Amino acid sequence: MQLLPNDAKKIEIEGSTVDFYTFIKDGIINYYFDTSEVGPPEPMVNAMAGLQLLDKNSKLVMINHKPPMGLFPKIQQNYAYEIEEIEDGKHIIIFTYKSNTRQQTDFSQNTCAG
Repeated sequence: MQLLPNDAKKIEIEGSTVDFYTFIKDGIINYYFDTSEVGPPEPMVNAMAGLQLLDKNSKLVMINHKPPMGLFPKIQQNYAYEIEEIEDGKHIIIFTYKSNTRQQTDFSQNTCAG
């Protein structure tokens, strides 16, 4: 299963520690990153950096070794997410911005307690 299309372009994201890519699928801008090979706090640090890019016309695609359960309570007011297990026990998490909400996510809260 190829998750990152051949036409994806690498982009620089402030605060990220892994490579980010962007591509368009079905008219929606997708931002993609893979933290499946790194440990805490990098998955949450990179998710928080990527979430700041989202609007109603975009998605954030995260590949991780497990669902980032510590992240979800911090963002659920402003972001929806879907989780799917993929090959090798990894997970793909797709985030979308809830455009009918007032921004309440504190992006400085990018670490978890375990």
